[in-house]
Amino acid sequence: MLEKRDIYPKIILSGTDPDLPDTLPVGTARYTDFMEMTASGKSRLHSCWDQIIGRVVVMKRLLPEFADDEKERRRFLREARVTAQLQHPNTVPVYDIGRDERGDLYFTMKRIAGENLFEIMKRLARNDPETEARYPLGALLDIVRRASLALAYAHNHGVIHRDVKPENIWVGRFAEVILLDWGVAKVWGARDEFDDPTDLTRHELLKRTELPAEPLTLMGQRPGTPLYMSPEQVLGQAWIDERTDIYSMGVLLYEMLAFKEPFRGRTVGETFDRIINEMPTPPREQAPERNIPSVVENIALKAMAKNPDDRFSSIMEMVEAIREAQHNFPLVTEAS
Repeated sequence: MLEKRDIYPKIILSGTDPDLPDTLPVGTARYTDFMEMTASGKSRLHSCWDQIIGRVVVMKRLLPEFADDEKERRRFLREARVTAQLQHPNTVPVYDIGRDERGDLYFTMKRIAGENLFEIMKRLARNDPETEARYPLGALLDIVRRASLALAYAHNHGVIHRDVKPENIWVGRFAEVILLDWGVAKVWGARDEFDDPTDLTRHELLKRTELPAEPLTLMGQRPGTPLYMSPEQVLGQAWIDERTDIYSMGVLLYEMLAFKEPFRGRTVGETFDRIINEMPTPPREQAPERNIPSVVENIALKAMAKNPDDRFSSIMEMVEAIREAQHNFPLVTEAS
């Protein structure tokens, strides 16, 4: 995972031909040439060189101040291990999990040049011509479809993501689509503190008083999680299943169409109240200038039904609806 300005490293013989050392380095000793990429939340990302395999990878570390926090350590390890087990083209491969020289947790994964979907959506909302040419509606639908395939694979393996949002979908420079951040994933049949309604993200988020009021065209970072939570997540229901991911993907699709989240309130509490009690304004009414096709609007609204029984019965059913809609829209424009 890299910022857009980064480039893929060239494959050079000096990195492929050397023999292995007699004593193989272990842990972080096998990695060199660390370059910080980003620090956000409770972790930090570096690119680094794997001396044994001879390639650049990304290392994610839990920040030292959370090294003794049992819950954060479990969440970090869950992200690494769930991601490692979900071996799908639309998830990122995990290579190594361990402790660094200070005993802090890390894991390494494939490096992908690109950007998250939210950055693309911000430029589209500003009518950036280059972005509009590269990402017509057909291409955007394909991003949603492919991220949804990662969800389908996860659901089939008993895992619910629970934090689907544009920031967690990575679009690579060579058309890769990766669904990231499985740190709050739920594994069916296993209960832990993440399933306790008094400890879920909802209650942590309610400590915040206000959400930014700026429209998508002006916003930078944002507390995205509450905007995509399903009604059952907000209510702290213990029976949450794959349909909560379907709901979140519907909200994402809605925002992609209208460039506005359907339930944003002035505060997190007001946002939650709207998620539970209000029906969304149809995207075509929300943004009439966008000429949103009704067939795509209907997919978003069905996925966002308040009652889980009224949503798509599975994420694959939503994938098929998107695939059918894609027949009417090109993946690229004539200009691109």
